[in-house]
Amino acid sequence: MELGSRDAFDRMGTLGIEEEFFIVDADGRPTSGTDELVYGADPPDPIDELDHELFKCTIETQTPLIEDVSTAREKLTAVREALVEHAEAHGFGIAAAGLHPEAKWRELDHAEKPRYRSQLDRIQYPQHRNTTAGLHVHVGVDDADKAVWVANRLRWYMPVLLALSANSPCWNGYDTGLASARAKVFENLPNTGMPTTFEDFEAFQRYERRMVEDGSIEDRGELWFDVRPHTQHGSVEVRAPDGQADPEVTLAFAEYVHALVVDLAERYEDGESIPTLRRELLDENKWRATRRGHDAAFLARDGEGTVSLGEFVEREVDRLGVESLQDVYDRESGAARQRRILDEQGVDALCADLRL
Repeated sequence: MELGSRDAFDRMGTLGIEEEFFIVDADGRPTSGTDELVYGADPPDPIDELDHELFKCTIETQTPLIEDVSTAREKLTAVREALVEHAEAHGFGIAAAGLHPEAKWRELDHAEKPRYRSQLDRIQYPQHRNTTAGLHVHVGVDDADKAVWVANRLRWYMPVLLALSANSPCWNGYDTGLASARAKVFENLPNTGMPTTFEDFEAFQRYERRMVEDGSIEDRGELWFDVRPHTQHGSVEVRAPDGQADPEVTLAFAEYVHALVVDLAERYEDGESIPTLRRELLDENKWRATRRGHDAAFLARDGEGTVSLGEFVEREVDRLGVESLQDVYDRESGAARQRRILDEQGVDALCADLRL
C-alpha cells in the first residue's frame, strides 16, 4: 500500500518534467507491442528509469530533479535525445502527441506489468482503450498545507493549459472534432478530471488513505486528477496538457507552471484570499478547452463574463513574464497543425511530423 507523507513537502521551487511518448515503427505507426526499450536494455544516461504506460507502444521519461529552472532546457533536451537514440538503436522511433492518430487500441498490446494488468481487470473498457499520452509538471512545495492550497487555486488554470496544449484531434483513426480528444478519452477513467477542493493537507491525506484502504485504488498514484498534491515527491503536479513533439512547447508549459506555483505559494504566505469557481463551472471551462483549443473562451474566475485564451495569455505574460507562453499561443496549435497536414498531405506525412 503506497501512501505519501506530509514530510515529503520540504523543498520549494524544484522542477520535474514527465513526458509520455509513443514507440513507432519505420512508418511512424505505433508498434503493436515491444518490451525491448524498457526491459530489454538498461536506460541510457541521463535517464534513470524507463517504463511503459498502459500500452507497450507507450513509454514515459522523467527529467532528473531540476533545482535551477534555468537548466530545464538542458535537462529536457538530454533526456529526449537519449530516448530517441535508444529507440533508434533498437530499430524504433519516438513520436509525441496527446493521442497518436493511428493508435487503434484493439490492435495494440497492453503492458504486462502487474499494476497495469490489475487496472485493466478493475476498470475494464475505459482503461482498455486508454491510448493517451500527456505532459506532467512537478513543482516542489515546502509545506504540505501550502501545497494543497496551491493545488486548489491551480484548478482554474487547468483548462487554459489544456487549450494551449491541445494536440489530439484524432483518435482510433478518425477526426473527433475535438481539439483534445485525449482529455475526453482519459476522463472516462475513475479519479480523473477536475478535483474538488480540500480544506488542508489532513483532509487530502484522509481522502487518499480511504481510497487505498477501501480498495478503490491500489496506490496514491491512481488519483489521476488534472492537478494534485503529490504526497511522495512533495510537489504540486499538473497533469492537464497533451503530449508535445516540440520541446520548446514543453519547456514553455514547465516554465509557466513553475511560475504559477511559486506565485501562488507567495500568495499563501501573504494570507491572500483568491476566489474559486464551482467545480461544475470549471468542468465547463475544461469542455471549452477540449472542444475549441486555442479558440476557447473561459468563464472568468470572478464569476463575471468570459475571457478569451488570447486575452488571458497576454495578461499572464505581463504578470509573470513568461514570454514563451505567448509564443505557444501565437503559433499554429497542435490540433490545427495535425488537421492541416492530414488534409493537405495525408496520414503518412502526419505520422512523420509527430516524430521527435
